[in-house]
Amino acid sequence: MLSLQSVSAADQPTSSTSTSKNLIVLIGDGMGPAQVTAARNYLMYNKGIDQLTLDSIYTGQATTYADRGEDGGTIVSGVVTDSASAGTAFATGNKTYNAGISVSNEEVSKPFASVIEAAEAAGKATGLVSTARITHATPAVYASHVRSRDNELAIASQYLESGVDVLLGGGSSFFTSKDEGGRRSDGSLIPQFEAKGYTYITNASQLNRLNQNDEQVLGLFSSSHIPYVLDRTNEIPSLAQMTKKAIELLEKDEDGFVVMIEGGRIDHAAHANDFPSTVQEVLDFDAAVKVALDYAKKDGNTSIVITADHETGGLSLSRDNIYELNLDLWDKQVHSSEFIASKLNEAKTLSDIKKIVTANTWITDLTDEEAQQILDGDGSSYGREGGYNAVISKRLLVGWSGHGHSAVDVGVWAYGPIIPFVKGQVDNTQIAKASAQVIGVSLTDATAELQAKYLYPKFKITRSNEVLYPAKPLAEALGATVRYDAKAGTVTLQKAATTLVIATESAEVSINGAKTSIVGQMDKGTLYLPLEAFNRLTNTTMSWDTLSERIIKK
Repeated sequence: MLSLQSVSAADQPTSSTSTSKNLIVLIGDGMGPAQVTAARNYLMYNKGIDQLTLDSIYTGQATTYADRGEDGGTIVSGVVTDSASAGTAFATGNKTYNAGISVSNEEVSKPFASVIEAAEAAGKATGLVSTARITHATPAVYASHVRSRDNELAIASQYLESGVDVLLGGGSSFFTSKDEGGRRSDGSLIPQFEAKGYTYITNASQLNRLNQNDEQVLGLFSSSHIPYVLDRTNEIPSLAQMTKKAIELLEKDEDGFVVMIEGGRIDHAAHANDFPSTVQEVLDFDAAVKVALDYAKKDGNTSIVITADHETGGLSLSRDNIYELNLDLWDKQVHSSEFIASKLNEAKTLSDIKKIVTANTWITDLTDEEAQQILDGDGSSYGREGGYNAVISKRLLVGWSGHGHSAVDVGVWAYGPIIPFVKGQVDNTQIAKASAQVIGVSLTDATAELQAKYLYPKFKITRSNEVLYPAKPLAEALGATVRYDAKAGTVTLQKAATTLVIATESAEVSINGAKTSIVGQMDKGTLYLPLEAFNRLTNTTMSWDTLSERIIKK
């Protein structure tokens, strides 16, 4: 077998100051230990290569658990993380709830700054690269702040003000949409990016033509996620191509650069239980790792850290008590299951199913039982696509625990001065802390600057379309004291010389003893007030950002 040269931690360059000018962070979304092993086994037995590039720089593993979070009494997160909470951890060094994008786990959330934002403040060039939508959770945690990862219009809009120099990935629909769930954007963001000096590109040819004069780039290569490796055309760049170009563009900055590169579709393939696509997406990610590692070795002043947000699918490389894997069949699928899903959904008969499967795989002997299993679907939201992948996985002798995430530890790999800070068993928050330390930036200072500007409260909208906020937590977040007098039926908010008294029955507001036209609302024992009440309380002119669902303090 061919072998990649192994680089142990002892062989890697070190620095007496343990600092680097540049930092490259690579995230394999959904890439648990089994996914990594599967990709290596594929190379070993099908290509005669006995290692992944990743293997040469392995340093340890990281825990992935999220904060416990509840919404209306329903647990929405706990030990098993999603990409938003895990991303918040390794981008900012703070835990949060599932779905939270770099905000704290509170009724009135506060923003946490990422290493990219801290690097921006220090004058470094920055970039985000992903095979998922660039507004998806993992890229989003590095340069935006929202209570819900689903608010991708706001994430796209915040990128415009983020200062991130290079944005490469999918998701053009969120840069051209005007409305999402009642939220309004300013129309297409593309002209606004171009007005700020960004070069907008949409295909691999344009990516390749970028040169040293293109200092800021917005590259969106698909309306949603970039197609799987198995489904790409020549005009859709690979993760390695995007990584190479991003580094070329960013390395011109004399102050250095920080870039996050995500293999986002490993996760999606594993969610669908599409094993052949999962393997190819890990290999696509590993090719990007090679580009980054080759650069770091040549540059001599770059640290690399690599991890995953979580494992997806509960993948097992065995099943049915059979001590073998059908490795020779792992690359016999022509397209991803996503690619043929619509055809499967249109099928009417067992014969239709058999024709589709034969055209996309090596299988010419699909049984009636297997065809019926696909026709019936797997009982999940994946339907017939899930049934198809269940049949393929059984033929390949691999198994899945489901379509969700699992809580297993994930790998950590590193190169350069960052190694000592991420070696052994660490928590995912350590990735952010090590990242900031090795390039000499302050997450604390960058976070303080953000928290002076924004708050992200829970809120409700009345029938008259007025936005109201929970009185007690927001008042306390603004530095006021809150008292409830059950006997008098009042709630008192006080800050400095200003006192608001609210009658709980009517929710009418008095300020310093004088009646006002401000009226709140009681809902299930919680008092809600409009922003005007809090402006009067604090003697400020805060405003509500409808798109990003945040209060702008100044």
